[in-house]
Amino acid sequence: MTLEHDLATAPSFRAPPNACDAHFHIFGPAEHYPYGSELRYAPLDAYMALARHLGVQRFVFVQPSAYSTDNSCMPDALRQVGSARCRGIVDLDAGRTDRATFEAWHRLGVRGIRVNVSPVRKPETGLAATLRPRIRRLAALAGDLGRHLDFPLLGWLVRELLSDLEALEIDFTLAHLGLFPAADGPDQVGFHEVLALLRSGGAHCYVKLSGVYRISNAPGFADVAPMARALIAAAPDRVIWGSDFPHLSFPDKVGSVSLFDLLATWAPEAETRRRILVGNPAALFGFAPAWCGADRTVSNALPRPPPARGSWPPGPDAIGRRLQPPPR
Repeated sequence: MTLEHDLATAPSFRAPPNACDAHFHIFGPAEHYPYGSELRYAPLDAYMALARHLGVQRFVFVQPSAYSTDNSCMPDALRQVGSARCRGIVDLDAGRTDRATFEAWHRLGVRGIRVNVSPVRKPETGLAATLRPRIRRLAALAGDLGRHLDFPLLGWLVRELLSDLEALEIDFTLAHLGLFPAADGPDQVGFHEVLALLRSGGAHCYVKLSGVYRISNAPGFADVAPMARALIAAAPDRVIWGSDFPHLSFPDKVGSVSLFDLLATWAPEAETRRRILVGNPAALFGFAPAWCGADRTVSNALPRPPPARGSWPPGPDAIGRRLQPPPR
């Protein structure tokens, strides 16, 4: 659907004050921020028009795969919107990013590091083992900086890496409901274990209600509803929502307003939606404490002084120590 169509379509409910879109992508002009694929240009102004239409007032930019580890577009977008209501999640090569860059990103609002895997990758023997060292290294880096990890992992990879994720001592997010096939329902192997983790008080795990068209071909994405409702029932304070704008590879198949309206069918109670849209992202991303669903203190300050000379970046063994919940 086009932006014009979305702006002409009234949402079924108005987002509460300080509502947050916790997962979307922005592309700048190709002549300034080149990307190596034919993707729909998604300027910031277009997204902000949609956000105003929905009533969304807080935003989390997620580094798109097309930019790989070139994060140059995101800081410019963060500067334009401002850190009071905007956060970012970067994708990076830990060995090539210095402490000063991380500190500058933090001041702009970067609060997460993405561990990216292609959303169409088929099951592959040995891929989980290949990812484990990268996860450990980025977890150590994120813990040192008071950030979280974002995992757009396919369901079969979530299943294979679940014990590794459970062992993390920092917050992490599973994008797009963990990318488990909706047709297999909430009792499928892997998703059922994610629900058990959330029910057991797996305090570091958050799940994003986003990108439903990536896991469903059903009319109206109806088969996603049992999974979304199961996540909300399991841990209403560990679920957040994202538009996944501009719906890369799917722009002609979905509308942003109709996707937003799905949340009202999954969470008909206004207070539950307020947790998902306001309190939970405020706690995770460190927005000002305007009704947080979790008992946390949030801050824009850097989490701790820089490590001693020669210890940057922290090695993967750093994740072995017990990290204290960092101020944000």
